Amino acid sequence: MEVYKTDFTAITKKDGSPVTKADMDSSEIITQYLQPTNIPIVGEESEIAPFKERKSWNENWCIDPLDGTRMFLKKNGEFSVNIAHIQKGKSVFGIIASPTHQRILFGGSKFGVYKCAFDTIDDISTWEKQKPRKKSNNPLTITCSRSYVHGSGYKYIQLLERKYGELVYLRKGSAMKFFALADGRADIYARFAPTMEWDIAAGQAILEALGGSIVNVNDNKPLRYNKESLYNPTFIAKTKAIIKV
Repeated sequence: MEVYKTDFTAITKKDGSPVTKADMDSSEIITQYLQPTNIPIVGEESEIAPFKERKSWNENWCIDPLDGTRMFLKKNGEFSVNIAHIQKGKSVFGIIASPTHQRILFGGSKFGVYKCAFDTIDDISTWEKQKPRKKSNNPLTITCSRSYVHGSGYKYIQLLERKYGELVYLRKGSAMKFFALADGRADIYARFAPTMEWDIAAGQAILEALGGSIVNVNDNKPLRYNKESLYNPTFIAKTKAIIKV
C-alpha cells in the first residue's frame, strides 16, 4: 500500500505481463517468512525450480505476492495477496488478503474458513467463521474478471441461462472473486482464459473447505498443482449450493 499511494511505474516482463516494485517487495517479504518452514516455494516473482526437481516434492508453497497487478496499476483496489499450501499436488490451505480492504480470507478442509481484519488476526475471537451456502442467489450470480466475462465458455453460459434464467455478473479483479464466492455474493466462477497456479490455488483450498469445487472443464476433476506446466486448465468454480450444476 505504500507503493500504491505513490506515482509508481511498471515494467513489462518477458511474458508481456506488468510487474511493479510492490510485486517484488511483497515477494521478498513473504519469502522471508516462509523460508524457515523449509518447504519449497513456487511463486510468480520467485525463481522456479525445474520440474525434474519439483516433481519429487511432497509439498510446496504457491504464492502470488500481488495478484491483479493490472488492477493495482488502475488503482481500483481489486488486487490481492495469495498464499497456498500444496501437498502432493492438492491445495490444502489458502490465504487471500485484500490490502485495500484490510481483510483476510483463509482456511482449508482441516481448519474451516474464516475472515478477519488485518489488525485483529492475532485475536482469534474476531475471526468470522464462514459457512457453506445452502441456497444459490436468485438470479444466479457469476463472478468474473473486469476484462473478461466468458469468451470460449459461451456454451456453458447458455447452459446456465437455460437452467436458471437470468444471470447477474459480478466483476472483480484478481482472487477477490473468492471473497464473493465464500460469502455467498456469487455462485460460480467460470474461467476459460489462461490463469496460473498461484492465481487459483489459495481459492481452491478455501472453496473446497466450504463444500464447493473447482474442476477442470475437460475431465471434471479438481485442479492439481506443482504440475510441469504451471498454467491452469480452463475450470469452473462452484459453491456448495450449486455443486451439481
